[in-house]
Amino acid sequence: MSDYTLTKVRLFEGVWEGVVARVRDGVGRPNLKITFLEQEVEGVSLSEGGEDGAWNLRVPVPDEAISDGVQTVLITDGDTDETLGAFALMAGEAVAEDLRAEVDLLRAELDMLKRAFRRHCVETG
Repeated sequence: MSDYTLTKVRLFEGVWEGVVARVRDGVGRPNLKITFLEQEVEGVSLSEGGEDGAWNLRVPVPDEAISDGVQTVLITDGDTDETLGAFALMAGEAVAEDLRAEVDLLRAELDMLKRAFRRHCVETG
């Protein structure tokens, strides 16, 4: 189990920002590993925050992550390999097609549930 938690602050001007806080006393600066497609992200900064045991994390969005589909950047504890968080970017036509397919599937499932509920009401009523 990791000694840290990660809270997203914002994604602004191509930089994802968050706060890393220690869960218990006695642990020092976090050893974070930020990766995209299993490659370490360059330009990451971790600075002491305003509160004791908190650090400000800034992760620049990799240029390679700006492409069609869903791209995910992972943030892990380098000591325990536990995932603390992630952020995803979605873009392009592939996303629109995926969303349409999901909505169609949800509509079909909702229609099935409505029929089953009506049948149940008739049988028990």
